[in-house]
Amino acid sequence: MAGSVKGKRGGPDARRERWKEHRSARRAEFVEATISALREHGPDVGMDEIAAAAGVTKPVLYRHFSDKADLYVAVGQRATEMLTERLVPALEEPGSINDIIHRALDAYLCTIEEQPELYRFMIRGGFADRPLDQDPATATEDMIATRLARLLGVYMRLLELDSGAAEPYAFALVGAVEKAGEWWLERQSMSRENLRDYLAQIVWHAIDGAARAGGIELDPDLPLDELMPKEVTQLTVIRGEAGGSGG
Repeated sequence: MAGSVKGKRGGPDARRERWKEHRSARRAEFVEATISALREHGPDVGMDEIAAAAGVTKPVLYRHFSDKADLYVAVGQRATEMLTERLVPALEEPGSINDIIHRALDAYLCTIEEQPELYRFMIRGGFADRPLDQDPATATEDMIATRLARLLGVYMRLLELDSGAAEPYAFALVGAVEKAGEWWLERQSMSRENLRDYLAQIVWHAIDGAARAGGIELDPDLPLDELMPKEVTQLTVIRGEAGGSGG
C-alpha cells in the first residue's frame, strides 16, 4: 500500500521531467529547422517557411516558443554555441601571438562564411517582435570580447603593462573584426584568407603598440611563454609551487 502511494507521488515528478526533456528536444529541433530555413530563404525568413522546414504547422511552433522573439533568442543562443565551439580552443590553445591571432580570426570567419544567412539574421535583429533584455548578437560579441580581455589581461600583468587597457582593447578589436566580417559577407571582394591576414595585421599592431608604449618589444612568432621576462616566468613558477605545497 505504501509502495503504491509512493509511486503516485513520484509519478508526476517523473512525468514533468520527461515533458521538460521532450520540450527541450523539440525546441532544439525547431532551432535547427530555423537555421535550415535561413539557408534557403535568407534573413527575411518567415514563420511559414520555418514551420515547413520543421514539418509542422505554425501553431505547433508557438506551443514551444511564446513568440517570434523567443525563437530568435533561442536561435541566437545556438549561433553563439556554434561560434564558441571553434573560437574558445583557438584562443586558449598554446602558440605564438601570431598563431593565436590567426586561429581566432579563422574560427570567426569560417563560421560566418559557412552560415552567412544566420549571421545576417542575427546582426539584423532577426524577427524579434518585442524589446529584448539583451540581444543575442550583442551577447555573443560581449562573450568574445570578455574572453579576449581575460587573455590580454593575464599577459599584460605578467609583462607589467597596464592591464586596465585589456577590456577596452578587446571590445574595440572585436567590434572592428565584426564590422569587417559584415562588410566582407556583403562584398566578397577578397578571399577569407586575405581578409584574415589583413585583420591579423591590425590586431597585431594594436598589441605591439600597447607593448611598446610600456617599453617592451614582442616577437609575434615566439611562443607566448618565451616572451615572458625570465624573472617573471621564474616568479610565476615559484608562486605556483608555493601554492601547490600550501594546498
